Amino acid sequence: MNNYKMSHFERREKSSFSKIGLIMFMLFFSYSSKINSQVFSEKDVEVCNSKFNLAVDKSLYKKPINEVIIEIGKSFLETEYVAHTLEKEGNEQLVINLTGLDCTTFLETALTFARCIKKGKTTFDDYQKELTFIRYRDGKIDEYPSRLHYFSDWIYNNQQKGIVKDISEEIGGKKTKFDINFMSENPKYYKQLQENPEFIPVISKQEKEINSRQYYYIPEDDIEKLESKIQSGDLIALTTSDKGLDIGHVGIAIKMDSGRIHFLHAPLAGSKVQITETPLSDYAKKIKKHTGIIVLRVLEP
Repeated sequence: MNNYKMSHFERREKSSFSKIGLIMFMLFFSYSSKINSQVFSEKDVEVCNSKFNLAVDKSLYKKPINEVIIEIGKSFLETEYVAHTLEKEGNEQLVINLTGLDCTTFLETALTFARCIKKGKTTFDDYQKELTFIRYRDGKIDEYPSRLHYFSDWIYNNQQKGIVKDISEEIGGKKTKFDINFMSENPKYYKQLQENPEFIPVISKQEKEINSRQYYYIPEDDIEKLESKIQSGDLIALTTSDKGLDIGHVGIAIKMDSGRIHFLHAPLAGSKVQITETPLSDYAKKIKKHTGIIVLRVLEP
């Protein structure tokens, strides 16, 4: 573990940069910006480094990964909600925006930082590699359909990678299947599908695979009675009744001083990353389209 502390302390101590180091950094950033236009900004690099500094200051590498997720998630409180940050022109590329998050990118961001910290890999390049591994099918970018667009597919693929375990069934969940077709039936809402109609049958095939799988969920009326089996730092996906969709919202379970599980999340446009005032069970019932939750336990890397 000392290697982890040394690697980041040394990098932080060199933040004043020698002339050569500064030149190399600016050349690297200029080159990256040219080949990955708008994929990340200098501010994103600064925020990334600040989170790894926080990890060193709080010795987060010593803590269980669920606690690391909570610490990182809370460090993003009050970050602005920004939608559609992943939708960029041209070929599919890894997009990082640490100053504006939607519900999925918030969850992925907290998870990515936690895994990097636990593995002692604390450079911006490490962060990019880990995020790619989580966000894309089998960890590889291969055009627009390789991104895990449906969160039920994200769950399935990241279980295959050994990143999370869906514990919904073992804590009392009930069987459910999804009937997904929204993307293939509504390409007008997706710029990449409009410009690349050859992607639509690929997406349609993915939807059929999702629909063939068995999933489990906790109905909203059962959340409170099963709440004691949910752990602070578990990832929560709220199932939806919206036609053609699977998951309506995602976030992180957080146990408050009261002992109740609340919801740490990026709620919607015009708001910021926050913790719900009411417990998760009440929050799920408050929004009509929510039908229940899927609970994911993050595994130690």
